[in-house]
Amino acid sequence: MNPFSSGTRMRDMIRAIRACKTAAEERAVVRKECAAIRAAISENDQDYSHRNLAKLMFIHMLGYPTHFGQMECLKLIATAGFPEKRIGYLGLMLLLDERQEVLMLVTNSIKQDLNHTNQYIVGLALCALGNLGSAEMARDLAPDVERLLQFRDPNIRKKAALCTIRIIKKVPDLAENFIKPAAVLLKEKHHGVLITGVQLCTDLCRVSDEALEYFKKKSIDGLVKLLRDLTNSPYAPEYDISGITDPFLHVRLLKLLRVLGEGDADASDSMNDLLAQVATKTESNKNAGNAILYECVAAIMSIEDNGGLRVLAVNILGRFLSSRDNNIRYVALNMLMKAMALDSQAVQRHRATILECVKDPDASIRKRALELVYLLVNENNVKQLTKDLVDYLEVSDPEFKGDLSAKICSIVEKFSPEKIWYIDQMLKVLSEAGNYVKDDVWHALIVVITNAPNLHGYTVRSLYKAVQTTTEQETLLRVAVWCVGEYADLLISNAGMLDIEDPITVTEADAVNVVETAIGRDSSDLTTRAMCLIALLKLSSRFPSLSKRINDIIHRHKRSLVLELQQRAIEFNSIIGKHEKIRSALVERMPVLDEATFSGRRAGSVPNAVSTSQGAPPKIPNGVVKPAPPPLVDLLDLSSDDVPTSVSVGGDFLHDLLGVDMSPAPSQGTNQTKKSGTDMLLDLLSIGDPPALSNSAALDILSTSQDSQSAGDLSGKSPTPLLSVKASTSAGSSSMMDLLDGFGATPSVPVTDAPTYPSIVAFESSSLKVTFNFTKDPSSQHTTLIEAQFTNKSPNIYSNFVFQAAVPKFLQLHLDPASSNTLPASGDGSITQTLRISNSQHGKKSLVMRMRINYKVNNKDVLEEGQINTFPRGL
Repeated sequence: MNPFSSGTRMRDMIRAIRACKTAAEERAVVRKECAAIRAAISENDQDYSHRNLAKLMFIHMLGYPTHFGQMECLKLIATAGFPEKRIGYLGLMLLLDERQEVLMLVTNSIKQDLNHTNQYIVGLALCALGNLGSAEMARDLAPDVERLLQFRDPNIRKKAALCTIRIIKKVPDLAENFIKPAAVLLKEKHHGVLITGVQLCTDLCRVSDEALEYFKKKSIDGLVKLLRDLTNSPYAPEYDISGITDPFLHVRLLKLLRVLGEGDADASDSMNDLLAQVATKTESNKNAGNAILYECVAAIMSIEDNGGLRVLAVNILGRFLSSRDNNIRYVALNMLMKAMALDSQAVQRHRATILECVKDPDASIRKRALELVYLLVNENNVKQLTKDLVDYLEVSDPEFKGDLSAKICSIVEKFSPEKIWYIDQMLKVLSEAGNYVKDDVWHALIVVITNAPNLHGYTVRSLYKAVQTTTEQETLLRVAVWCVGEYADLLISNAGMLDIEDPITVTEADAVNVVETAIGRDSSDLTTRAMCLIALLKLSSRFPSLSKRINDIIHRHKRSLVLELQQRAIEFNSIIGKHEKIRSALVERMPVLDEATFSGRRAGSVPNAVSTSQGAPPKIPNGVVKPAPPPLVDLLDLSSDDVPTSVSVGGDFLHDLLGVDMSPAPSQGTNQTKKSGTDMLLDLLSIGDPPALSNSAALDILSTSQDSQSAGDLSGKSPTPLLSVKASTSAGSSSMMDLLDGFGATPSVPVTDAPTYPSIVAFESSSLKVTFNFTKDPSSQHTTLIEAQFTNKSPNIYSNFVFQAAVPKFLQLHLDPASSNTLPASGDGSITQTLRISNSQHGKKSLVMRMRINYKVNNKDVLEEGQINTFPRGL
């Protein structure tokens, strides 16, 4: 006989496939066998059709396509014999799924078999319907399945109950037809039927409120009695598993009781005693007992309040945490997280055990335990828990340090009782896992340091000691360099010593060494090096005797391949060498930063800074580097490449990062002039457009390299927010001109008459009105100047007033600072702000804008949004 004819026995085919030494040989054998089967199907060979289908199922399990045998399944199902039907139904369940249209052809055959006199054929049809039944099949065959729930044979009733579960999931509307038949199954003595009946009732309660109410009224007492009898039943060998009578039925009954007791005080009361009995009598030294205890705990946590039961449940979970089985510990941690919302005091008693789970070798248990510890922290235990977590941070695995340090920082920020403790803990985290800490953490630390003037000396000395021990933690170096640049004089003089400190001896050269070491590290990134350059500039003013050495260090970076560092080095060399008279004013100590403003902006109300340490910006297919989308992109509901240009009040995102309100006074009028000689020094420091200075005015600004860019441009470059500059003039701008080697003032460009445009009410609500007044920039018809006027219509004063706007990509938007951040009540005054919009498709597309306005009323944050689609013609 041909070894690959359709008459080949299945065992011979399997033997031939297993004898193949390569995948190619196996494919060849399968290909020949499939060809023989296709030939037999086309010749309508009935003698070997069931054998051929069995072969196809084996080939299908090997992963080869067998779609050509689907119709053969239907033919076998339609035959009269049981062996053929069995192979046909098995092939149907393996080779097809409910999405196959060919499945509709078998509905009639299944219906006939459900009414067959042979109970085994009825069982085959129920199995097929329970595995493959679609919604259409469920509607057609539901009456037959309902009838079979009362069939004489328990195996058929069990299969009919399982089939009913699929029917009600596919067609929930049919659930009401099965409520009473399902209730009858709860009185069964056969455990197989009883388990499926309980599961059917559970699923009915989940898809039908009518079923839920019915079972609450009719079945709770019976279920409680059934579970009590099962718990107290003597040894039954046919159901015994590890000394427990039918744990599977235990679990199913507990799940059903949990569904029935949830939200129902009466139902909960009727099962409280039983749940307590199950929880205390079930042994936990076997896995079967643990499964029952877990479901019992889940039921206790879900039903209505009973304090004593919940304490018992939490204690059971505490015992689970001491188990050597990872799965048991994991599910216990999961359940304890849910229990925190119900009885946190009971969970607190197991705090020590939970902390031990944070040190578990299993990564999933560590992470889950860490999340639970975070929930356990409160004002009373924050110091002890933080100490334990920091101690473990020192010895934790590198892959776990990121999650652990993030949680510690979050705990310290949220529950810190005092600033000195906050600073100490953050320095410990930075010393152990500084490379895993996100940028906003050390930004927040700097904000806190500036707000603790009595701790400036203590902080800079602590950081100096820390960097002497380790220089491998990038963020620790950044904070240390920043503090040395700001408070080096306190470091040298040991000023502000606390009782807990020991005096240290640090020379001016030692302070410079810290910064020189940091900037010379090969692993230091752009942000760290830029901060080092600014710190060196400040130290050149603090320590005049070391100016030459500092200038030499800065000079090395004048040829840096990184444009940011090169520009800073050239500018700072010029300041140290040529502008010594103004250097001390430029590098005065940073002002106190507003913690509340920083926290609000960090929470997402204002765009956050983009750090260069997060990697290079993404590249689009043509190779052009494209800035990452700004956070304000959500103003236009865009998440694609069409990122709008958007700007926030206050200039660039560096201000947002440090929470400093650097808004200058509003300009009088909208006439635009070219930069005068006064602006040149500010350009030298990459500061952007400054406000007009009077003879006695002082300007506090931060060194950036892009102040007037849109938010879409800002994300491509990361300035360092660490230079405090003060510039003053004594006689207009003449002194600035002299300092800059004779730069003369550029004469103003006269403003010509521009066409007039009508004002519009851009936004109006019951509490706020926004009016836009329009003028054209005489030098460019593509540019429109908008004066926004904000009026308060309510009797309450608005504070922290912030206006944000976003425009599509074909527009460029620049916002000048607002005239104030406080809006008087009842229209008694207003805030004005100038917007400059450039339309690259002027004459083709009109202006469109979305706006967002944030302010505080009675210490409550308010957010208002609107969209402007209609602007005057010609803009």
